[in-house]
Amino acid sequence: MQNLYREVNTLDRRAVEKFALSETIMMEHAALSMAQLIRTRFEPNASILIVCGNGNNGADGRILARQLEEEYCISLHYQSDTRYDVIVDALFGSGLNRAIDRATGNLLDLLNASDAFKIACDVPSGLFAEGTLDPHTFKADITITMGGLKRSLFSDAAKEYTGEIHVANLGISRSRYEIPSSWQLLDPTDLSLPLRTKASTHKGSYGHLALICGEKVGAAVIAGSAALRFGTGLVSLLSNENVFIPYELMQNHSLPETTTAIAVGMGLGVEFCDDELTCLLDNTLPLVLDADIFYHPLFVKLLKRGSIVLTPHPKEFTQILRICGIADINTETLQNDRFGYVEQFCSAFPDIVLLLKGANVIIGSQDNFYINPHGTVALAKGGSGDVLSGLIGALLAQGHTPLEAAIQGSLAHTLASQKLGKNNYALSPFDLIERITHL
Repeated sequence: MQNLYREVNTLDRRAVEKFALSETIMMEHAALSMAQLIRTRFEPNASILIVCGNGNNGADGRILARQLEEEYCISLHYQSDTRYDVIVDALFGSGLNRAIDRATGNLLDLLNASDAFKIACDVPSGLFAEGTLDPHTFKADITITMGGLKRSLFSDAAKEYTGEIHVANLGISRSRYEIPSSWQLLDPTDLSLPLRTKASTHKGSYGHLALICGEKVGAAVIAGSAALRFGTGLVSLLSNENVFIPYELMQNHSLPETTTAIAVGMGLGVEFCDDELTCLLDNTLPLVLDADIFYHPLFVKLLKRGSIVLTPHPKEFTQILRICGIADINTETLQNDRFGYVEQFCSAFPDIVLLLKGANVIIGSQDNFYINPHGTVALAKGGSGDVLSGLIGALLAQGHTPLEAAIQGSLAHTLASQKLGKNNYALSPFDLIERITHL
């Protein structure tokens, strides 16, 4: 995991005071990091346009020009009739706090229209601290951010504009430059699969997940299949009537005595009356809640118990915020401040683990927050969320804590989407489940 920060000016000042660095030294190292990346990607004599602002970000750009001037054809101004191989955006850094003026907006539009390779210095110009975007935001292929990772780089909106993200060394190791943060970025190396290490076990050793099977049976089948392939020893679908399901999944009309976790909400509809659901959930077993359950009268009561993971998409999260009395907002307002509303919910419900779906998944519990940036557009398909619920339910059933289950289930879900092996429009839930088995 890597630390994420809303701003790093505090860290810059700390580096100056504690380690006797100067702003000039840190700028030299920041520019050197950019220069080294450019040297690895582009041949000498490539043409590079560096667009500089007046602040420290612009100073980084001017230093970069000095460091590269003997090797590349450097320009520090914009010529609309000239083609460049590389454009470096050094206009604004992470301190932007106002709308971009018309002239600068026109310049950024021209830069974005170029087919040159685009590099953003610190953050793409036009990206604000909360992750929202100016309409003219620079669209980078690579962002080289200074010193430490900014949280704004991992908003849903920013994902289209940052490209690859690299951290520039400022002349001091990140371990010394950084301080602990309540926000963390999940890395692929954080994945821990539910591998079986004991030789003498049986199916009961790996838990029993019960999925409440509602109107849309397919959703429960997908979730149950994902759970079974992610290590759960037994999976039962609970239904009022007999329904056709794969042979490897079991079917029950009441909660099995051996159940170790429950998943409810995916495809639920109105299949069960309130009393039936209350009866099925009248226990202290770990729960993963998704989809339709967020609109059910029983949902608010469920929030009073512990060991729960919620997995809403943005529209569902606005429903949760509304009925919990936290905020009455629409989806657009939520998306403009995903970080803030997740923090508000987790403060109000510290015993609940929240997983907010999106281009970059946010997981929150108490005052600890994690961003999973590894998802792909292939996941934008019906049934993908049911797979995620099944993975989390599987880990809950096997004894993982709710936070561990949310983190590991989410990582497996997103990393599997990167191993598609076919066009990104073609993913099916069962393709995804199959790829999870080969992580």
